[in-house]
Amino acid sequence: MCLIVFAWQPENPTVLRLAANRDEFYARPSAALGEWQDAPGVFAGRDLQAGGTWLGVTAQGRFAALTNIRDPRQKAGPRSRGALTADYLLGQESAPAYLDRIMHDAAEHAGFNLLLGDRHQIWHFNSQEGRPRRLESGIYGMSNANLDTPWPKLLRTRKALSDSIDGEDEDLLALLTDRNQPADHLLPDTGVGLATERLLATAFIASETYGTRASTVLNLGRDGAWNITERSFGPHGALLGEVTLRG
Repeated sequence: MCLIVFAWQPENPTVLRLAANRDEFYARPSAALGEWQDAPGVFAGRDLQAGGTWLGVTAQGRFAALTNIRDPRQKAGPRSRGALTADYLLGQESAPAYLDRIMHDAAEHAGFNLLLGDRHQIWHFNSQEGRPRRLESGIYGMSNANLDTPWPKLLRTRKALSDSIDGEDEDLLALLTDRNQPADHLLPDTGVGLATERLLATAFIASETYGTRASTVLNLGRDGAWNITERSFGPHGALLGEVTLRG
């Protein structure tokens, strides 16, 4: 998952509105959003190579989402980052208890941002920063750096969410399709080279081999009710399918 914007508004009937794009190589095998056969009550897409997920929700309204940290100097960890979200969804620990347990072993994974919560609270953890943080009411975004690092696509998408906060899910899915290309001087320098920075600079990425594989919108109510919609894409941004689930 490479871009997540979300509004945490615990005073509202809908406490969470989240819109996210998962970017990955098209060749990496993945399953679309659905209930996991080996874990009833968990609803998420699945990385079929390592078994984890980038975003999911449970029947009880626990949710988890993940982005990687872009740093070509970092070493690959022995464990997949997708296990972090999956383990939270599969367990019963509160978000702060889970983060307290896993933060000391964060080096087992390459760099990541982890977003965890339920209808009562939401927590963020950046593995490079090393400190869990409970988030107050507000509109946030994270891509492949820290929370609210002002990359152009994050700023555009976060503003679009703010403008559409009371809109339909279709409005949130639409903001995830943004292919605006920032000027070169606005791009971050993460060590991957200018051509790759350009490719990765749009909210929706499309190419022959790598791009946005899934766009997801998640809404969570104060009463615990939720709905999630995922659109799947293939090479060059071709739409492959759409799934909506409610609980």
